Amino acid sequence: MISASRLALVAAAGFSLAACSHLPKPAMPFVRKGETSAPAPRIPEAPPVAGPKLAALKPGHWAQELSDLAPDPAWRFGVLPNGMRYAIRKNATPPGQASLRLWFGAGSMMEADDQQGLAHFLEHMAFNGSKNVPEGEMVKILERHGLAFGADTNAQTSFDETTYQLDLPKTDNDTVDATLMLLREAAGELTIAPDAVDRERGVVLSEERTRDTPGYRVAIQTLSAQMEGQLPPKRIPIGKTDILKTAPAQKIRDFYEAYYRPERAVLVAVGDFDVDAMEAKIKAKFGDWAGKGQPGKDPDVGPVMKRGETAKLIVQAGAPWSVQMTWLRKPDGLIETKALDERDTLENLAFAVLNRRLQAIGRSAEPPFIAGGAFKGDQYGAVRVTTFGATAQPGQWKQAISALDAEQRRAVQYGVRQDELDREIANMRAGLVAAVAGEATQRTPALANQLVGTLNDGEVVTSPSQNLAAFDQIVKGLTPERVSGVLKSAFAGSGPLIVVAAPENIEGGEPAILKAYDEVKAQPVTPPAAPGVTVWPYSSFGPTGEVVERKEVTDLDTVFVRFANGVKLTVKPTKFRDDQILVKVRTGHGLLDLPSDQQSPLWSGAALVEGGLKQISAQDMERVLTGKIIGASLGVEDDAFVLNGRTRPQDLETEMQVLAAYATEPGWRPEAFNRVKTSYGTLHDQLQTTTGGVLGRDLGGLMHVGDKRWTFPSREQIADTSLDQLKAAVAEPLGKGNLEIVIVGDTTVEKAIAAVADTFGALPARPGEPERPDARKAPFPEPSKTPVVLTHKGRADQGALFMTWRTDDLFANLQRSRDVSILGQVLQLRLIDELREKQGATYSPNASSTASVVFKNWGYLAVSLEVPPEKLDGAVESIRKIAADLREHPISADELERAKKPRIDSIEKARVTNEYWAGVLSGAQDDPRLLDATRSVLAGLSRVTPEDVQKAARTYLGDDKSWLLLVKPEAAATAAAK
Repeated sequence: MISASRLALVAAAGFSLAACSHLPKPAMPFVRKGETSAPAPRIPEAPPVAGPKLAALKPGHWAQELSDLAPDPAWRFGVLPNGMRYAIRKNATPPGQASLRLWFGAGSMMEADDQQGLAHFLEHMAFNGSKNVPEGEMVKILERHGLAFGADTNAQTSFDETTYQLDLPKTDNDTVDATLMLLREAAGELTIAPDAVDRERGVVLSEERTRDTPGYRVAIQTLSAQMEGQLPPKRIPIGKTDILKTAPAQKIRDFYEAYYRPERAVLVAVGDFDVDAMEAKIKAKFGDWAGKGQPGKDPDVGPVMKRGETAKLIVQAGAPWSVQMTWLRKPDGLIETKALDERDTLENLAFAVLNRRLQAIGRSAEPPFIAGGAFKGDQYGAVRVTTFGATAQPGQWKQAISALDAEQRRAVQYGVRQDELDREIANMRAGLVAAVAGEATQRTPALANQLVGTLNDGEVVTSPSQNLAAFDQIVKGLTPERVSGVLKSAFAGSGPLIVVAAPENIEGGEPAILKAYDEVKAQPVTPPAAPGVTVWPYSSFGPTGEVVERKEVTDLDTVFVRFANGVKLTVKPTKFRDDQILVKVRTGHGLLDLPSDQQSPLWSGAALVEGGLKQISAQDMERVLTGKIIGASLGVEDDAFVLNGRTRPQDLETEMQVLAAYATEPGWRPEAFNRVKTSYGTLHDQLQTTTGGVLGRDLGGLMHVGDKRWTFPSREQIADTSLDQLKAAVAEPLGKGNLEIVIVGDTTVEKAIAAVADTFGALPARPGEPERPDARKAPFPEPSKTPVVLTHKGRADQGALFMTWRTDDLFANLQRSRDVSILGQVLQLRLIDELREKQGATYSPNASSTASVVFKNWGYLAVSLEVPPEKLDGAVESIRKIAADLREHPISADELERAKKPRIDSIEKARVTNEYWAGVLSGAQDDPRLLDATRSVLAGLSRVTPEDVQKAARTYLGDDKSWLLLVKPEAAATAAAK
């Protein structure tokens, strides 16, 4: 499976295929009636790829049965007599865990006009009662087996498929049997009771409100323009709110019985279990499943509309400026074969070249857009698209059209160069080689999702080794001329459709867009310029550093090292993921270094890496290091600035050189800073349109009582921030701060020491700087009976709340912090039960706890949720009643188990990842309490009792100790204030 058959164009607009939103019907695009200039010559379509059609794949059959590709032999494929397929694979990364997926070849496109939104509604009802599981019990059963609602138990509905996902923390018979039973209930035994449907309406409507953002609305209208007259834009998964509010339960059952049938279903099981035993369990549990009534039909998606140059203007307040140029033609509709893989691989290489060119334009001194990209692929079996897209600078849509058009015509006229092709082959091959190196430790959820991803597109699941062998065969003797020919044919078909999205109207509207296109398309383009010769200038940092101290932390399989220049290195070799190494370079004191009364400039921190290095630009660095698997990003933690890297064993030396170069000689190029600044300059318009945006913008500052280290910059502050301010905040900690390096993953202690000794260990000793006085004190809002009220400019039915109670830092009382953590889990269970299941008031209520390891006495319990504004007071009252009950009564043993087990299991799962250890080992050489906390966390959580939870509730969850924030629509808040 090396083809990319679903490189969704709508992803370029920030649209998730499985997301749900409802939007007004968009206006039709403007089609040119009379040409003002000669249209571009029509590019002939390439001869179709020969091969079996998707339509030939019958129920109960796998794509490999019609393909010349062999599937990954690690999978066992089967089909039951009733037509249900299954795919099973043993995998022990991580050990003792499993992932189950129940997939249906049915989504919103299968709905009738009066069922719009009910495929997704049905997904919700799968958790709300069945023949053998009463309403409200399914989630509790999963929790008792350690599955957290949301994290381990999830589902999604798209246009043409629905998937239920369960990630099992254990593979004992009891857990496996219980989860298979629940999936079997969802498959064919749901009750879909009318009263349960009525209770769930508010939850689905809450999800609709949550999803409805300006970017999402633009994506839907873009999809409507691309697929004018076709079915997908008329069947957005969330559906229509009037149907969601009123549809009878029978309408949901009609869809259920028509499309939740064994011949449309696939069960995927991956994990640390015996394959024969799992197959026997699947046969026993699903063998008696039979469809009810008449099976549903596959939809007619409609023909691709033929059209010439067309413009579509989408005006949406809060949306960023963007431009897309799209060419459309009939989809392939093919099952994956060697021939299709070859065509797709050549296309992927060509588009990688195009994206590299667009990236270079975006990085130029005066870029015509903020970021650009090229995309192609089939969409829902309805249309095949090729798109050039860009996020434009405010008001500069013409410049974006000009640049995109020039690059498209340059690609068609001149194709790709040999050096460009060689570079992308090397990069793509490096990724495939890395995948082969990690083949034995592929993670269980990823493998399950990989197979599910093949089911609707006629793809054959193949192994990394198979993919590499196929790629090498395809690119053997490959010429730029062949790739250029495939690239040119990607622009065949109707178009271009030019979509401009803007937060305000454009003078002249859609005719003005076509006029602008007329003015640029006749301008000549020159061949793409070949790059100059550049070498990697950061291979030496001085004499190799000397190790002066080495300490074994045997119980954690970790080694502490100190170099003569003061650099500290923490190494934890693991075999969690073959060929993966994580690196963290910590320097300075992070937020502790920043003044509390000056706006932090760290929002622009991405400019550090984008700005390249003093002796080489980011663009040239990527070219020089072609074929290397490395990464670099700047982050800030409470007590350190962090350079993060991700690499593989053979590139560890280069990774350390890159990070050391950023620490000592960053480029500080103004064009990179200006690009980030321009992007941030439009954020306020976007954030103010949703409750989530307003919370994301203001909550950090409010939770720290205006401390400028946590506040989001105002428009004026963004406009006034300079590159020098970012340098002033970051350069000294990077260049002079004490250095601590954490390396976790597929390496040895000796190799890690050698890589650091030649880079950071070779640097001159650093003096370091002390923390600011009182830097470890962070303010927290005082309890108040009067809520803080913020407003948004979005929909009038969107509201949100955030309620918090102050607790303490982690080390004030380590066991008490574990008690509070479980209290937070219990609070989450109560919120779901009361506000989601019983009241149907909200889609995703959330409770969380935080205990700082840096700031003294700083920690909190918090609740956040979305509800309509008129239900905010009721939600607050419900939360206070839950808190009062937790104070007054001890929780039951069952509730404690359902709170503790998912939390403990989630930590156990995390402890077999490199990411977990890179985090918990950070700072441990200076603060050994962190190691003690890591050692004791599971035992500490396990010993929490109902009495401990009640004591924590009595200590912290008083009504007089809470702080409340409400987010309301601007109009409603204004009216209430009068």
